[in-house]
Amino acid sequence: MLPLIGVPPTIAAGMAQYRDVFCRDEGFAHICRYVTGLILSPNKTLQGIYSQLVKAEDQQFSRRAMHEAVFEAGWKLQELMVGHRQERRIDYQGGGRAVIGLDWTLSHHEQGDKIFGVKRAYDYVEHRMSCYQTLVTAVIANRERFDGLEVVVQSPNYQEQEKAYLQMTAQETYTDMEQVQQRLLELLHYQKNRLAYRKRTEIAVAIVEQLEEEGNFPQANYAFDNGVLSLPLTQLIEKYGKHWVSELECSRNIFWFGEWRRVDGVALQLRREHPESFRPVKVKCRNGSEKQLWGFTLGSALEEIWKKKVSHRPRKGGFER
Repeated sequence: MLPLIGVPPTIAAGMAQYRDVFCRDEGFAHICRYVTGLILSPNKTLQGIYSQLVKAEDQQFSRRAMHEAVFEAGWKLQELMVGHRQERRIDYQGGGRAVIGLDWTLSHHEQGDKIFGVKRAYDYVEHRMSCYQTLVTAVIANRERFDGLEVVVQSPNYQEQEKAYLQMTAQETYTDMEQVQQRLLELLHYQKNRLAYRKRTEIAVAIVEQLEEEGNFPQANYAFDNGVLSLPLTQLIEKYGKHWVSELECSRNIFWFGEWRRVDGVALQLRREHPESFRPVKVKCRNGSEKQLWGFTLGSALEEIWKKKVSHRPRKGGFER
């Protein structure tokens, strides 16, 4: 491994705008070194990063100093992200068309089941039981760059387990007020957790609402996949006068020439009966390669999503708006 002799100028310039978040210069210096290691070091642990740093004999780096810099500085995540989005606004002025992408993913923590939001459940992507967080993210991108705008950790939904516990511990009568008070607290905790839980689609709606209220990217439209597609999300985006594009499940029903049909059935018919109607499209990827797609667009209606244009991509056998 190549030694890290300091914080690169590009990282230092990017971190400078967050200096006021941290109380002391020493703590801020720790954070800058840590971010450098996260980007450049093959070993992303604190110990691995510090072992790669070249430091003077009188310099000492400790876990306690890092803990103070990150957790005891009194900064708030939402305020930090609002400031971050304001800074990014300047980078996307005059840089061409920008698109805000909404997505969700699973962040695995096999040995970190005590981390906030981590749950043990079946991962249908990896096809196994796993410990992970569910993250809903928003990024903005144009032809030159992309930046993160928001990330939200979805709280695990334990309603079934909590309800089962309440049913199992219920009593026909309670003999004293202390038991009544304890039972009432249990019921209130269940209700609080039930109201606090938000689906992925609800988190995506909240993210879009916050981004549009801030107004930092007035010309940016939205793109997302079927994982966050919902009627409230599309209505909200259109309320602000913006466009959106989304992939659809192949089992989704669309209103096709007077009848509701599955998307994959319409795709098969189009490929078979109207091959001349598709137009070739070349997309240049970020790694420099080119990808060939074929497009077919026609007005149609999606179930519960009003009337929209549907574009067919034979490569995947699916549809987009």
